[in-house]
Amino acid sequence: MATKKNLTADRASVGHKVRYALSNPTRIAPYVRRAARDSWLRLKHPDHVDYYRAVMASDASRNPEAAVGSQTHDRWLALGKMQFDYLTEHGLTPAHRMLDIGCGNLRAGWRFIDHLDTGHYYGIDISPDILIAAKQTLAGRGLQAKLPHLTITQDLTLDFLPDHHFDVVHAHSVFSHSPIGIIDECLAHVGRILAPGGWFDFTFDRTEGAEHQVLREDFYYRTQTLVALAAKHGLKARFMEDWERLGHGQSKIRVTAG
Repeated sequence: MATKKNLTADRASVGHKVRYALSNPTRIAPYVRRAARDSWLRLKHPDHVDYYRAVMASDASRNPEAAVGSQTHDRWLALGKMQFDYLTEHGLTPAHRMLDIGCGNLRAGWRFIDHLDTGHYYGIDISPDILIAAKQTLAGRGLQAKLPHLTITQDLTLDFLPDHHFDVVHAHSVFSHSPIGIIDECLAHVGRILAPGGWFDFTFDRTEGAEHQVLREDFYYRTQTLVALAAKHGLKARFMEDWERLGHGQSKIRVTAG
C-alpha cells in the first residue's frame, strides 16, 4: 500500500528530484536518458497519443514486458494474475463480455481470454508494436481458438463499439499515463457501451497533494477529481479499498451507470 509520503509528494518538483537522486544515485543515468527521450518525442509528437505511441514503440523494441511496466517475467506474470484474480473474485464469469482498454501484450489479457467464452474478450491499444507482442503472447499460450479481438485505436471515444455490450470494462495503467482530457473523453463515452449492471474498473496514480505529471508519461490525480469527472457524465464512481490493500502501487476506481 502506498505510504502517506508517496501520496503527498510532488514528483515534478525540483526538491523532490534532488532528494530522490541523492537517495537513489543509480537511477540518475536512466532518468537522464528518459528525460532526453521525452524532450525529443515532445518536439516530434505534440499530440499526446502520438507521443505515447512513440514511447511504446521505443520500449517494446527492447522488451515488451518491460514496456507494460514489468521488469522481469515473474513480475509480468504476478501483475497479470493480480488483475485476473481481482476481477474474478468480483464476479467476472466466462459468460461476461469484456473490453480491456490498453491491453498491452496481454499481461493479464491472456488469463481473461482463457477464462471467458470464445469471442468475449476485446482488447484495444494505441500501440501497434505492443499489439504485435500481444499476438505473440496469444500464440505462445495456445489461445487462438478463443478468437479474441485485438484492435488498435487512436482515441477513447469507443465509437466503433456497440451500445450496452460489455459487462466489464477494464483499464489497467492507462489513466496513470493520460492527461485529464483523455480520461474525460473515456468517461464521456464508456457509459454507452456498458451493459446493464456492468462496471468499469480503472487504475490511476493517486496523490493527496498537488496534481502533477512527471515528464509526459506519468500523471498523478486526486481521487475526488476523477470521481467528480465521472459524475459529470452521469456515472457513479467509488474508490476500491480492497484493491489498495493488495499493494500494487496504483489505486483503483470502479464506475457504474448512474
